[in-house]
Amino acid sequence: MEFQYGGEAHIARPTLDSDDSAWSQYLFFRDNTKGVHAERWCHARGCGQWFNALRNTTTHEFFAVYRATDPPPALGGPGAR
Repeated sequence: MEFQYGGEAHIARPTLDSDDSAWSQYLFFRDNTKGVHAERWCHARGCGQWFNALRNTTTHEFFAVYRATDPPPALGGPGAR
């Protein structure tokens, strides 16, 4: 597999002094969005670089690919974020 899924994008890591509840939310709970979703991907069999993508989880259609450090681009139309 050339590209590898890396989970939900734009998850904020808690600070080191956060309580167990905040760490539990960060480690174990993710959105299970039906429709357009921001995700992390890795070019595993190529350059090894991580990037983000907006993908429809129902149709598997990719709408945008962008740097991991950038915010998600705005999309218009039905089912857009």
